Amino acid sequence: MSATPEPVRATLLASLLLITFNQEKTVADAVRGALAQTWSPLEILISDDASADGTFAVAERIVGAYRGPHTVRLYRNEKNLGISAHLSALAARTSGEMFFIAAGDDISKPERVERVMHVWLDSGKRYDLIATDLQDLDADGNTHDVLRVTDLDDYRTFEAWSGKRPHLVGAAHAWARRLFDAFGPIAPGIYGEDQIMAFRAIMSHGAHTLHEPLVLYRRGGLSRKRKWRTPADFIARIKLANINGAGETLQLQSDADKVGVGEKMRALLAKKSAREDYVSAVFSDAPLARKLTLFAEARDVDVGFRLRMFIYATCPWLFSPFFFLKWHLRG
Repeated sequence: MSATPEPVRATLLASLLLITFNQEKTVADAVRGALAQTWSPLEILISDDASADGTFAVAERIVGAYRGPHTVRLYRNEKNLGISAHLSALAARTSGEMFFIAAGDDISKPERVERVMHVWLDSGKRYDLIATDLQDLDADGNTHDVLRVTDLDDYRTFEAWSGKRPHLVGAAHAWARRLFDAFGPIAPGIYGEDQIMAFRAIMSHGAHTLHEPLVLYRRGGLSRKRKWRTPADFIARIKLANINGAGETLQLQSDADKVGVGEKMRALLAKKSAREDYVSAVFSDAPLARKLTLFAEARDVDVGFRLRMFIYATCPWLFSPFFFLKWHLRG
């Protein structure tokens, strides 16, 4: 494809989608980074997912004082939707040809949208998704090493994607509108959309990685690893992670069916799906006898995994001393 002519470039609208949730201490920098973008025309959609803290008030104050060239719209969900449903709902409100994804604890560099738009337009709008590198940003605001993501240009087939999943960070992605229009919204309950959107792009017009750190990625953000005080805390995490994993499995399967690789995806995800089904069943309200039967019959799930999940589901108190020591001896 040939590069997009210069007169056309000047009229192409980009959309920056900034989603926030309980990020009162970091959202100001995230909003300012969005407002400082050098690309025009640009619409900025900032949406808070029913935060319990002052996140929305901080964003509202900064947007209210903005007098720049960009169109800015601010939204607040009445109830928490979660990342996938939140992004899907916000994407449906956009008008741009390219969607830039941003999180309320990261900072987009001023040139982020402009650099990616030039690469996309120079390619003749070839790609459905463009990822960029990121720069590590600690809790004190200090920058550190560049975080390189996988070179997506090497992924052109299902076999390439399934052979080695790319390492990606969704908060540094840009999607072409046509990609979202073709596949539709992401299913609710998924808090990691990066693999889903990359798969969609690879199986469509292709994906590209721009190896420039255009997003300051906050270390210790919402995706940080947590230490759990009690077995109940950890079990809640297991259930949440399983909802996410099962949702991702269903979404990838649905998307694969649309592009003619459904059977390959079913084979690839068979073991993952079996583990997710087992976890869902063993943590249900079924009687103990039924859970024992599930444990015995789920032979397509590793026995060690089956046993751990069974104990967590039926007698979590056995782990209480472990969590007590781990919490009090943490470094």
